[in-house]
Amino acid sequence: MLARSRLLNLLPQLCALRPSLAMSSVTGTVTIHQPLNYRAGARVQPADGGQAEDVYEPATGRVITKLVSSGEKEVDLAVQSAKAAFKIWSQMSGMERSRVLLEAARIIREQREEIATLETINNGKSIFEARVDIDISWQCLEYYAGLAGSLAGEHIQLPGGSFGYTRREPLGVCAGIGAWNYPFQVACWKAAPALACGNAMVFKPSPFTPLTVVRLAEIFTEAGVPKGLFNVVQGGAATGQFLCHHPDVAKISFTGSVPTGIKIMGMAAKGIKPVTLELGGKSPLIIFSDCALENAVNGALMANFLTQGEVCCNGTRVFVERKILDVFTKEVVKRTQKIKIGDPLLEDTRMGALINRPHLDRVQGFIKQAKEQGAEVLCGGDLYVPDDPKLKNGYYMQPCVLGNCTDDMTCVKEEIFGPVMSILPFDTEEEVVERANNTKFGLAGGVFTRDIQKAHRVVAALKAGMCFINNYNISPVELPFGGYKASGFGRENGRAAMEYYSQLKTVCVEMGDVESVF
Repeated sequence: MLARSRLLNLLPQLCALRPSLAMSSVTGTVTIHQPLNYRAGARVQPADGGQAEDVYEPATGRVITKLVSSGEKEVDLAVQSAKAAFKIWSQMSGMERSRVLLEAARIIREQREEIATLETINNGKSIFEARVDIDISWQCLEYYAGLAGSLAGEHIQLPGGSFGYTRREPLGVCAGIGAWNYPFQVACWKAAPALACGNAMVFKPSPFTPLTVVRLAEIFTEAGVPKGLFNVVQGGAATGQFLCHHPDVAKISFTGSVPTGIKIMGMAAKGIKPVTLELGGKSPLIIFSDCALENAVNGALMANFLTQGEVCCNGTRVFVERKILDVFTKEVVKRTQKIKIGDPLLEDTRMGALINRPHLDRVQGFIKQAKEQGAEVLCGGDLYVPDDPKLKNGYYMQPCVLGNCTDDMTCVKEEIFGPVMSILPFDTEEEVVERANNTKFGLAGGVFTRDIQKAHRVVAALKAGMCFINNYNISPVELPFGGYKASGFGRENGRAAMEYYSQLKTVCVEMGDVESVF
């Protein structure tokens, strides 16, 4: 709410800017020369690795740094460093760990603008959204700092004065593998509960967005964690394999695609390692005719166009009750056409650039296929070239709304991961619930209606892990987040995440003599 009020205050000034001034002086100027690996409290070049690969700025298409993938030796050094730090950190009390996490949250809050700017440069999302991501990140650390001191077992009285008790203990060195759509936030979502429970972590960000996670590692060190507690290894699939197969990695938490999640689950199975998988989605958004129309339209935009549509839990299958199909569609199209696309570091930009050229081409391919299968492009879908010359090679497209869609179309069945909304009519509640659940995914779902009984009835019937009533894509750190079916298992956020980063030990104490049966 604060961010929105600040934006409203800025709007008159933004509207008054001349076109020649309406561009960021930072976009297209940043180049990173520092090492991107982090081990034992410092940035380091990997001890071994592959050939250097280019890392791009999505807004301009220019190379901003080179990334050297970490080899098996570097991964082992990072794990051994984390293992040594774990011995110190795991022996600290919950309150001691809490104070360090609170200090890390304070530093992130203090450096919010710097971190958000770097996130925007490397990811392409608007600075407006990036600031929200950074706020959620420090809130996540504060939340788990509050829980760190409450980690406890229970006492159980047994007959004859004997008793038992349980201990909630850390796992050891955890591997975090992050996604490129929320690089800093996902790292915090994984690191905060892991560290609060007394674990260490080696984190591998996406090779497309390697920058801000290294800054998080530096912040943890500044806040007072033992050196090596949070290390960063850079690289692609090979680096991830070295990490997953390492015998001293006790748990793996992955955010990304279903195919990669299947591979990680297979690697973890060989070592009997627990995994948390937050995978893809093709979530339903159900709009009933008794909804508050403007609110439902806002919800549909939030469910489809945040972060250029590159959000796993987006409600991209928008089911609209036939009675209001025309009026809803007309309003959605009108609002979508007004979305400001362009330089993501400008305050009034609401849609930046997609992550890279291959992904942009992939999204364009889905739209082309949708038209071939009979869908109608109601607006957008074309490539977009901003007026600013330095943005001409950026990865921009117009947000797209598809009509005349049917459930058997590829655009309705497969995750596009771009700014593409598919609108589908329905007639009855029973029908739409059945169609909404007819998917291999189960990450999220949403309902817009004034009938609160119907709302709760429908979300109870949806086979999805995260459901929204009269809102969408609101993910407070206090609430568990995760999916059903092919969308993964395990939970991030909320108290539930603490269970996935700890293990339970049972102790039985006999107060009398042991009675032998032999």
